[in-house]
Amino acid sequence: MAFLRIFAFSLATAVLLYLIVEFFDRIDNFMNAGASLEAVLSYFLFKIPLSMSRVFGMATLFATFFSLGLLSRNQEITALRCAGLSLNRIALPLIVLSLGIGAFAFFWNETLVPIFTSKSEEIYKREVRKMQPKSVIGTKDVWIRGKDSFINIDRIDARKNTLEGVTIYVVNRDFVLQRIVEAKVARWDGTAWQGDDLWEWHFQSGGKTIQRTPSTTLPLTQTPDDFRVFVREPEEISFFDLRRQIAELKAIGVDTTEQQVDLYVKLAVPLISPLMVLVAIPFAVRHASGAGMALSFGLTMVIGFGYWFLLAFAVSLGHSGVLPPLLSAWLANFIFALAGLYFFTGEQ
Repeated sequence: MAFLRIFAFSLATAVLLYLIVEFFDRIDNFMNAGASLEAVLSYFLFKIPLSMSRVFGMATLFATFFSLGLLSRNQEITALRCAGLSLNRIALPLIVLSLGIGAFAFFWNETLVPIFTSKSEEIYKREVRKMQPKSVIGTKDVWIRGKDSFINIDRIDARKNTLEGVTIYVVNRDFVLQRIVEAKVARWDGTAWQGDDLWEWHFQSGGKTIQRTPSTTLPLTQTPDDFRVFVREPEEISFFDLRRQIAELKAIGVDTTEQQVDLYVKLAVPLISPLMVLVAIPFAVRHASGAGMALSFGLTMVIGFGYWFLLAFAVSLGHSGVLPPLLSAWLANFIFALAGLYFFTGEQ
C-alpha cells in the first residue's frame, strides 16, 4: 500500500510539472492568438490524460526508489534477507504491481488518451492556428472542399510535406465537372505541389473526355500548413484504429513504415513501468543507506529521461527507415531490460 500511495503522489506531481512546462510553452501562442480563457483551460484539461500516460513509468520508478528506501532505513530489507528471503521474493510484489500499472496504462492509452488528445489538438488548431477544417476525415482518406474543386487524398505526410494518392475534381460554379487531376505522389517544392505520375482528364459539356495530358504541377492553392489541420498524431489514434489504417494504406500501395513504428511503440511504452522497477530495485538496494527523497528524485530524472531520449532516438531512426519498425520501437525496452537483469542478478 505504501508503494501505491507514493506512486499516486508522484504521478500527480509529475502530471502537474508536465502541465506547468506545457503551460509556459504554449501560453504565448494562446495570448498572441487572442484565445479565450475557456479555450485555454479546456486545452490543458484535455491534456491531462496524455500527460499521465507519459509519466506512468517515472512515477513507478520514483515509487520503487522511495518505498525501498523507507524499508532500508528501517532495516526491514535487512531483516527480510536475514530471514532467508531472496531479492527475487522481495521484489515480486513490486513487479506484479508494475505489471498491473502497465496493463492499466495500455487501457488508458487506448480509451481516454485518443479522445482527449484529439479535443486538445482541435482547440489548439482552431484557437491558435485559426484552422477551420472543412472535410470528412476517415482512417483511409481525406476529403477537402476547395474554392472550385473537391480534393481527395489517401495520406498526408506532414513530416515530408508530401501527399499520396491525390485526386482533384475541378468543377465550375454550377458544380459541373470540368476536369480530373490525379497524382500518385505530390511534393511541396516551396511554391507549388509537384506531382509524380500525374495525369489530367478534361471534359466537354457532354461528358466526353477530349484530352489526357501528363503534367507536373497540381492545381492546389493550399500549402503544407493548410493540410496539417487534417493530420492526426499517433496519440490521437488507438492501437486498433492505427492497425486498421495501416492495412488500408498497404492495400493502396502506400508506404507505412512510420505508422508501423508508431504501432509498435503503443505496445512497448506501457511496459515502461515493469522495466523501471527492474532497473530501480538493484539501485535502491545498493544505495539503501542513503536512498532518501533527493537521491530517489535524482535517479528518477536520470533513468527516466535516459529512457525517453533513447526511445525518441530509436523511433526517429525507425521513421527514417534506418532501423526496422519493430526494432526501433523496442530497442529502448530491450536495452533497459538487459541493464535491469544485469544489475538485478548482480545483487543476488
